[in-house]
Amino acid sequence: MLKLIRAAMVAGTLMTAPYIALAQDIDGAIEHPMIERYPGQVIAWQHIENYQPFKVPVGPVTGYRYIDDVIETEGRVTRTFYKYEGTDRTFSEVYSNYLDALEAEDFEILGKGMSADRRGAGVGSRSWSEVYFIQNPISKGGEANTMTAGTATAGGAGTIVAKKERAGGTAYVTIHVEQHAEDYIGALIDIVEVEAAETGLVVVDAEAMGSDMEDYGRVVLDGIVFDFDKATLKPESKAALDAIAEFLNAHPDKSFYVVGHTDAKGTFAYNRKLSSDRAMAVADALKQDYDIASDRLEPHGVGPLSPVFSNASDAGREQNRRVELVEK
Repeated sequence: MLKLIRAAMVAGTLMTAPYIALAQDIDGAIEHPMIERYPGQVIAWQHIENYQPFKVPVGPVTGYRYIDDVIETEGRVTRTFYKYEGTDRTFSEVYSNYLDALEAEDFEILGKGMSADRRGAGVGSRSWSEVYFIQNPISKGGEANTMTAGTATAGGAGTIVAKKERAGGTAYVTIHVEQHAEDYIGALIDIVEVEAAETGLVVVDAEAMGSDMEDYGRVVLDGIVFDFDKATLKPESKAALDAIAEFLNAHPDKSFYVVGHTDAKGTFAYNRKLSSDRAMAVADALKQDYDIASDRLEPHGVGPLSPVFSNASDAGREQNRRVELVEK
């Protein structure tokens, strides 16, 4: 993949790649190789999904919280929030730098807009950004939520929506920049790498499970794979089961519900039973193969009652078929 920012003049200073990640980046953050940061920015939040649906609005707001011109896509999604602290730069400088760099790398600019008062209906306006974040919510709490929280100074903002055709497939990039306060510029960069779903690539991690459980009281058990339309665990589920057992053994005083979910295809009764059987299969495997006490795991199935995405698309249905661990 190409480095996005190679060289650009900003306030008389040359930006050059590679730019060294600063020590203040949050632990575990990895800068996407397509785009390098504006000098002085630090990564304050990041969330990566191996595969999920994503909506890329490219036109203006056309109705109440509605945009007609939207590209519906799916793939690997990397969302990275950068902050710049100081009064020596403005949001417009950061915005213009990213725009110049995208154009220099031959990205197709699908939409752009910058405004000191954020009024109007165009790309980058307050109403446009509101629709964008409703369609693509920031799924985990953190500093990225400043993009939707409003500002203390009514500072300006801008957004760039771009597309790049690469050998590895299409990539969509959306860059939001806002003057959150006089001395704080925020920038959220969303990158969608379009690809077919690759099941079995992500496996739940014991440490990540602990973090999600602490924040949300539940965790999706990634890496649990069943035979099609059955409750039979496939052998490739072992790595995930190992990690789940590690997490459970590290928290022996806690008990959990094992909750199965399905998409909405088929009858409710059928899906409810399938989800229940799959939850039971996971609980049984942990009890029988890993000596997890029976009274710590209570399996249930809720069928299609709690989707995480719309069941109207294959990508959404794929995400809705899952098993979760929920703390009692």
